[in-house]
Amino acid sequence: MANSKYEYVKSYEVDDEVFLPNFIVVQINGRGFKRFSQVHEFEKPNDEVALNLMNSCAICVSEEFPDVVFLYGFSDEYSFVFKKTSKFYQRRASKVESIIVSFFTSVYVMKWREFFPHKELRYSPSFHARVISCASIEVLQSYLLWRQTNCHTHNLHKTCLWELIKCGKTESEALELLRGTTKEEKNDLLFGNFEINYQKLNPMFRQGSCILKTEVIDIVKHRENGSPVRRLRKKSSIVHSKNIAGKCFWNNHTGLLKELGSFTNDIGKVEPDYVRSFQFKKILMPSTWIVIRIDGCHFHRFSDVHEFVKPNDKQALNLMNACAMAVVKEFPDIVFSYGVSDEYSFVLKKDSHFYQRQASEIVSAIVSLFTSIYITKWKDFIHKKELKYPPYFDGRAVCYPSVEILRDYLAWRQVDCHINNQYNTCFWELVKSGKSKSEAQNFLKGTQTGDKEKLLKQFGIDYHKLPAMFRQGSSIFWDKEDITMMQEKEKPGGNSLKRVIVEHCNIIEPSFWAAHPTILYRISSAKVETTCWSFVPTSMTSFVSVEPSLDLPYSCRAGSCSSRDCKVVEGSVDQKRSSLVKCDLYISPWLLVLA
Repeated sequence: MANSKYEYVKSYEVDDEVFLPNFIVVQINGRGFKRFSQVHEFEKPNDEVALNLMNSCAICVSEEFPDVVFLYGFSDEYSFVFKKTSKFYQRRASKVESIIVSFFTSVYVMKWREFFPHKELRYSPSFHARVISCASIEVLQSYLLWRQTNCHTHNLHKTCLWELIKCGKTESEALELLRGTTKEEKNDLLFGNFEINYQKLNPMFRQGSCILKTEVIDIVKHRENGSPVRRLRKKSSIVHSKNIAGKCFWNNHTGLLKELGSFTNDIGKVEPDYVRSFQFKKILMPSTWIVIRIDGCHFHRFSDVHEFVKPNDKQALNLMNACAMAVVKEFPDIVFSYGVSDEYSFVLKKDSHFYQRQASEIVSAIVSLFTSIYITKWKDFIHKKELKYPPYFDGRAVCYPSVEILRDYLAWRQVDCHINNQYNTCFWELVKSGKSKSEAQNFLKGTQTGDKEKLLKQFGIDYHKLPAMFRQGSSIFWDKEDITMMQEKEKPGGNSLKRVIVEHCNIIEPSFWAAHPTILYRISSAKVETTCWSFVPTSMTSFVSVEPSLDLPYSCRAGSCSSRDCKVVEGSVDQKRSSLVKCDLYISPWLLVLA
């Protein structure tokens, strides 16, 4: 990322490393999968094809990321256990969980047609993810027992529920009938009423699925004389076991003993709250602006393999924009997003309680949905190119305490956009002219903005006339009229029309925020006189206009002031050390006060 005066905003990023010797477990589960299974008409209580799709995706994860050494899943959930010594992405929880959930989502969407050839994917599925930091092998053992017990308990309940529904009960009647029943009573119900021996049902339904890595000798190629070349490789396989947390099962697999350690005792019961206490739970600071930034992983290679146009592929950027627009529409707490290249930042409103401000829930939901939409919309934008392998993204959450710092963050990203785009434009023009990539890099070393502009002119390019999307990135937000419609929709006769727009403009200058005050704040309908007055300190050349109790930046001159010297209360003015200054900017219907 480029250096600029806005670099200081990086200091707000908080380290979330999972320290050794803790084991890292990433647990993912379907987001809204009850509805997803209904819309796509999954069989009840278990859809074997859907479970096989989940297993196939998990195998792909294990093959893509060698540090994942054990996996366990059931229903719409999967757990990924990393080897004890893993340094995967420096053990940063946000990176680890977002990468796993993004890749899993990507594979799920890409493989859908393989498993459901006669079912259209009606909307983009997504998943949540969280990191469980297991302090010891005993905690890991307890975690696995908890998940498998949960699998059995839920499956037994679902099997009874759907058998009752099939025989004519309503769902509410069936639930009432099952309320308070024990495991034995449910087994008796299945056998006595429906002649179902629960223990003979598909073990995948009852026990869930384990994925283990075993060492096998594969023939990787043949020599010229025809003799095979063999290599020792790790192969993932699916296993169904009654007790994955049992000493007998675990200690019989040498790979698990080597990478994770042995179980010394069998355990028969575990308290869920005990295991939940090890969840790597990060609650984001209240009353701060939450920014979720996602980045494409290894997108240099991805863009090469898919032959993106250099230095900018318009269709690929439009695909990113379409994904971001869909995310903004899906999550109302997102008030603004800014994107460039393979990166997007999503700003959540300051008073957001989205997922109780749990970082893992917010980051994973946004990253997963963005990834899912990227796959589903690929053919809409990249018409003549097949998606050759699953793309994926990482994500992180950062909190910014004020509007000024939030705007500096966005300015930092736009400055980065300009610097990188200008460099890349020069670089690829030099390469097109016959220089090697290393020669082009050396030629550009130490050059300034003016030098690059002169260089581009030699190639007949006026940098300032290049498409604004390349130079300034993309800003996505609800337009002002539609926000008004959204506010009015709850009133009788209100219009509920919603529309998200994308613009390519300068968001560093105050003029953008002055033109769009509704982006960061809800505006009241308070009326003002035809002559607007504001209070500013004598040392200030600018002021901030706000709705009472909110600090809406609305600079009419050089910038905004964060002073709290003045306030307006029911039309009366409390002036501490300010001089009365007439404002030459009239804004109706909002009330202007010093923030």
